Amino acid sequence: MKSLKAAGLALALVSSAAVPALAADPLVLQLKWVAQAQFAGYYVAQEKGYYKDADLDVTIKPGGPDVAPEQVIAGGGADVIVDWLPAALAAREKGLPLVNIAQPFAKSGLMLTCRKETGITSPSDFKGKTLGVWFSGNEYPFLAWMAKLGLKTDGGPDGVTVVKQGFNVDPLIQKQADCISTMTYNEYGQVLDAGLKPEDLVVFKYEDQGVSTLEDGLYTTEKELADPKKADALARFVSASMKGWAYAKENPDEAAGIVLDNDTTGAQTEEHQKFMMGEIAKLLGDSPKLDEAAAENTVKVLMSGGSDPVISKEPTGAWTSKITDAAK
Repeated sequence: MKSLKAAGLALALVSSAAVPALAADPLVLQLKWVAQAQFAGYYVAQEKGYYKDADLDVTIKPGGPDVAPEQVIAGGGADVIVDWLPAALAAREKGLPLVNIAQPFAKSGLMLTCRKETGITSPSDFKGKTLGVWFSGNEYPFLAWMAKLGLKTDGGPDGVTVVKQGFNVDPLIQKQADCISTMTYNEYGQVLDAGLKPEDLVVFKYEDQGVSTLEDGLYTTEKELADPKKADALARFVSASMKGWAYAKENPDEAAGIVLDNDTTGAQTEEHQKFMMGEIAKLLGDSPKLDEAAAENTVKVLMSGGSDPVISKEPTGAWTSKITDAAK
């Protein structure tokens, strides 16, 4: 009897060895910017093995000033991207069928930061001023806001002069602009690091001005969503990513360290990444599911541009709960 059992066990071992382990599903994530705490949840999920546990082989591709996530996914260089809803909707209207599948960030971190010495105390004081603005899709919320205020952006006497702002705070520090675009979690901290104090500044948060738009959502294409296997992988990706975000929120210093380990530029500092992670935590939602009311408000803001709106018609099929409903 023992010999039969031993033979059976040996046969089972041979059989299991002959069956190769199922390979994890590959998935490429394209970030909107370079490795920083803005994307900590994804790096933490990678580091902690959450993607591996979900049978995923995730490649995280950092972005940069010359990287447009919409173009990357359009060219087949990514399965999912981090993007702002305004840029995604603008791309969709131009023919790229992007779809929001999850929205980890519930609030906007975008704002205009102005020197108090310029005399600006409210948006009504923008007229005749010079304002720094990011482009490559980041300008859409700003343009919609100026349209709402009735301010032209051509530098005329009845509008504002727009400075194409690099991804730094130099125009404000060097007094080349009266106000610049900043994120609560990044450039605002850089302004303070440069020596200006909060009392030297006047800040206008897009959230407070009623012109906020959804930022840092996860997007894929209609084609990917139509593939059941890829949709299943995306659901597992969203679930694992949210575990990463939850861990990062509870362990901000460790999360900042993980981000630094993935910074190939050498430009990030531990102090700034800790500051960033603390501010990012304030923007995260409790669920990855997109708030349709917030999405519809984004559409409203983008269509309020008078004769030259960011998008010309209300989108259909631009977001779905299919993936978040399937995510565990």
